Amino acid sequence: MTTVTEAEVIQMVREHMEGLFPKVCPSCKRRFSPLREFMLITQRLEPVISYDADSDDWSPSQPIGPVALANCPCGSKLALTSKGLPLSKLWQFLDWVRIEMERLRLSQEELPRYVRDEHRKQVLAEPGQGDT
Repeated sequence: MTTVTEAEVIQMVREHMEGLFPKVCPSCKRRFSPLREFMLITQRLEPVISYDADSDDWSPSQPIGPVALANCPCGSKLALTSKGLPLSKLWQFLDWVRIEMERLRLSQEELPRYVRDEHRKQVLAEPGQGDT
């Protein structure tokens, strides 16, 4: 398996997350499109949960994957998951997480939060529709 860089991991996460939109809240039917709008309107919840990493399964054949939660303005919880991410990419991501957690001495909660924060900074730094 090829080791990926932090920049590649963040790009992988970004491409996957952008592919999850448009997203509709099942409760209020609010439509979020694109990802940037979702980030601006919802309230993110902590922590990002990486079920496979939490169970020390770094190459799962039937992954549960990471899950990031956010609150819709209506109060419903919305999930962004790795569902649909090719298994090889998920394995690359998990391998990078495992290596970086050890190298930086970060917890399984801290490193996914860092990736989420960096990804969020990139998305929000770009002008979106309606920005002036």
